[in-house]
Amino acid sequence: MKARWDIFCSVVDNYGDIGVTWRLARQLVVEHACAVRLWVDDLRAFERMCPDIDTQLDQQWQEGVDVRHWPAEWAQASAADVVIAAFACQLPPDYMEAMAACERTPLWMNLDYLSAEEWVVGCHRLPSVKFKGVQKYFFFPGFREGTGGLLREAGLLEQRQAFQQDAEAQRQFLHAMGVFPTIGTRLISLFAYENPGLAPWLDVLSTDGTATHLLVPEGRILGDVQRWLGVDGLAAGDIHRRQALTVQVLPFVRQEQYDRLLWCCDFNAVRGEDSFVRAQWAGRPLLWHIYRQDEDIHLDKLDAFLNLYTAALSPAAKTALVALWQAWNTEGDMASAWKMLLEHWSEVARHAESWCLEQALQDDLATALVQFYESWI
Repeated sequence: MKARWDIFCSVVDNYGDIGVTWRLARQLVVEHACAVRLWVDDLRAFERMCPDIDTQLDQQWQEGVDVRHWPAEWAQASAADVVIAAFACQLPPDYMEAMAACERTPLWMNLDYLSAEEWVVGCHRLPSVKFKGVQKYFFFPGFREGTGGLLREAGLLEQRQAFQQDAEAQRQFLHAMGVFPTIGTRLISLFAYENPGLAPWLDVLSTDGTATHLLVPEGRILGDVQRWLGVDGLAAGDIHRRQALTVQVLPFVRQEQYDRLLWCCDFNAVRGEDSFVRAQWAGRPLLWHIYRQDEDIHLDKLDAFLNLYTAALSPAAKTALVALWQAWNTEGDMASAWKMLLEHWSEVARHAESWCLEQALQDDLATALVQFYESWI
């Protein structure tokens, strides 16, 4: 019989949590023949990346996944064989009682946040708290051997490489989104939280000797873009030009379309967790806007990733890349950092592809979860 999986997602972080759990749920169904219920407390947020969702329904099927609305007042539901609490969300008390009442105890995991910190390896798959005999385990995605790896569908890299080698496929994709870059233009995607460092970066892009077409999917950074342009009511479809820089606002799109957008671009500025991982699979230079946390502990996570990511770069290229990422995340000098990065562009671009291939040597996250369940039973 198929293993039954319940994935609980409480939408609190600007679509990153639902983005990760939706990709995971579909992959478990398609590649591992699991029966998956995805419990989501905010269907309107889910609708942004899955427009087929009916936000009025408590239960519906989407791409083989049994999507359930996670109500404020929990309804009776049997527990699954595997229970995932995504990003440390709290399960409904009645569901926890249902787990404890099962004849065969389910595997209960906290799917934690992505981190490159060394301590993650030591905590991965360790037992956590118990509830009436039901043991919870830590499960950490990660970049190091000994972690749960990263979400990566079967054949993803082959699809990406074929797409990037097909200029006509890229042209058709961009044209379908209303994007018509001129030949020789640098294409950059920008998906980020609010950031005061944006204006200096746009200043230097607008005065650069190379033309740049900046693609900005709808999101929190739009306010900063709007202020720099000096316009009101920036919305999807708008295009503005300032010297060498063209700024175009794109609508929020399905995950598969966003992946291809990343594949088309020469440089990708991303945020959070889901888009961060997808930018790495794009094999192109990237800039990460990490989610800000109290007491700046997010900067420790940023440094941990940079130490790992830049290990194979030359000292000069490493210095340039680290300076850009730190400036973006600490309101530093983006103009100088960007100019310094351009001096090492070829090396940084080659490294982005080699890093992608290196990470693909690990088992993907869905496979690692299934293997843990099979070893656990």
